Amino acid sequence: RSILPLLTGAIFSPPLIANAENTASGKIDTPKFVQQYPDFVETSEGWSYKDVQAGSGNVAVEDGDRVVFDWSGYTIGYFGRPFEAKGGPQGGAFDKSLDYFRTTIGSHTVIPALESALQTMKPGGVRQIIVPYGPLSYPPTDLDHVAMGPKPTTFSGMRALNFVLENPRVDRTLLFNVKIIRVDKKDGKGGFIRG
Repeated sequence: RSILPLLTGAIFSPPLIANAENTASGKIDTPKFVQQYPDFVETSEGWSYKDVQAGSGNVAVEDGDRVVFDWSGYTIGYFGRPFEAKGGPQGGAFDKSLDYFRTTIGSHTVIPALESALQTMKPGGVRQIIVPYGPLSYPPTDLDHVAMGPKPTTFSGMRALNFVLENPRVDRTLLFNVKIIRVDKKDGKGGFIRG
């Protein structure tokens, strides 16, 4: 009889989670990656990257410049599910016009890790970026990804991303593949000079 309360407590107690949020203090626990990625370079900010292809030219990205890029995203901490992928089925109900994503550096309209990564890339460059959950990733208060992107272009992509972001029981690490198309320099009059 004395062991029954111990077993019941063990069975019905919540599991210990590595990436759980501490709601009492409002602090988000951002532990080291569950998996290690030795071929990626970790930055002092906490995100990691690997350059797949170096860009060309002598264009330095500065605050106020507009970066035009193509991207795909995966939930690598949770089965590597894509939330934005390229090269899927074409035609009919599957046909979607994919446009490049644009952001002005310093406007904070993309997640902080991605904005930092874009600042050190050149046109034509391809980079893989690993983003841990927390202040470098999508904010938990913007589940429509309107204030801070990039936003998945499909309903299923949005659902896959939000499932991971809202679930403290899984590793919420994300992987972005980014290719810089061009850098439009600011013209000093509120516009841009196409790169």
